[in-house]
Amino acid sequence: MEGTGSYGAELTRVLAGHGFTFELPIQSSTTVTHLEVGATGSFSIRTDTGYFASDRVIVATGVQQVPTIPAFADQISVSTTQLHSSNYRNPSMISDGPVAVVEFGTSGAQIACDLAASHSVVLCGSPTPHVPDVVLRYAPSLYWLLIHHILTRSTPVGRMVAKTFFTKGAPLIGISADDIDEAGIIRAEKIDGVRDGNMVTRNGAVIEACTVIWATGYHPDFSWIQGVEVDEAGYPFHERGISSQVPGLGFLGIPFQYGLTSGLIGGAGRDAIYLARRLQHLEATATSGSALPEDIGNASLND
Repeated sequence: MEGTGSYGAELTRVLAGHGFTFELPIQSSTTVTHLEVGATGSFSIRTDTGYFASDRVIVATGVQQVPTIPAFADQISVSTTQLHSSNYRNPSMISDGPVAVVEFGTSGAQIACDLAASHSVVLCGSPTPHVPDVVLRYAPSLYWLLIHHILTRSTPVGRMVAKTFFTKGAPLIGISADDIDEAGIIRAEKIDGVRDGNMVTRNGAVIEACTVIWATGYHPDFSWIQGVEVDEAGYPFHERGISSQVPGLGFLGIPFQYGLTSGLIGGAGRDAIYLARRLQHLEATATSGSALPEDIGNASLND
């Protein structure tokens, strides 16, 4: 695990410290390739270093699993360099010539601004809603109250936001459309396809670029888990992280698992507490045959 920048380095130290303090049996540098349920209900976890067995499993693979690149990307001229935003590091890695950054979210906007001083840049797509800097600077507590405590599946407004969450990009944070214009970046409509090796926008404009950077986000992949079906967004069916199909299986870090912050470091703790308590009581219930209390984990809902 490696951090990026001072915040990432500090987060790495904190997590490593937790592992040492609580003497957690961490198996580092290990990739899980398959998870299956045995005849007795226990789990068999196949990794690149061997097998593990467990009665309960929590899958915490997060939201940035597989880079999303449009199917029409293979129709772009072979002379055009293509890369996903996850592989971008700095302007020096981009060859000379015009650059097209596809999708106007925070990552796309930041990359476009980073390149603007050394390249001619076109940013394609409509900007997502912008969170004003003044809110984050002068009212961070109110902002966190909104996204962590109000926008949850327990409130009417939270449930309304959750319905459209997967069809809209995350808001612009720390950068705005005005920053794009001030940097001299050309703005273009959403890419609609490819013609004669070049990308074409939905209003018919041809985008000629030597490099295309796909800031098109990620999509989930749970195909390595036996017996798990997924919804139209690609995420497993669950009730606040507890699998609806496989007993003893939980998930952590699914977008809007419970609230808007479920996919963030700052919001995952609330879901982790709920999962730990719920899965523990599920095991106790299976052993004793008693009913599962409905309020298990509720004490932490507003933490």
